[in-house]
Amino acid sequence: MRVENGKFYFIKDNFFELFKGYKLMENKENGNKRPCYFCFNDPDNERIIWFVPISSKTDKYKTIYEHKKKSKKRVYNFVFGKVLGKEKTFLIQNIFPTTEEYIESKYQNKKQDVEITESLKNEIINTSMTVIKLAQKGISIPFYDIIEMKNILLNKNK
Repeated sequence: MRVENGKFYFIKDNFFELFKGYKLMENKENGNKRPCYFCFNDPDNERIIWFVPISSKTDKYKTIYEHKKKSKKRVYNFVFGKVLGKEKTFLIQNIFPTTEEYIESKYQNKKQDVEITESLKNEIINTSMTVIKLAQKGISIPFYDIIEMKNILLNKNK
């Protein structure tokens, strides 16, 4: 399955088994497919797809954002925007890489792709790429080593 930049997807459980111990946001087991992830292709490697979880707990993350903003110049942890008319938080701090084999399905609403504005897509991708570039320099914003994860994925099927 080829991922379309800026669309939303679900991930298979076996991805979380591969990265057990990384403290990733795992799939919920109550019958609902959650979380869904905003996805985009890595511009430097076509095999890698970046997954950004979204959350409906926007008030919680806005409080954290405002607190972090007081002590830092720029906060890269979150991007806020509307999905299906509701305010959501894109958790850049929880970004991780994966490959096509771990994608379960595309998130759709009433058999239509879920869309967001082009400006929101660009903000999420640009903020995410900043976080990825910082991680390449050893400055980690995510709670786990996304560069190590990327290398594991790339070396897995060699």
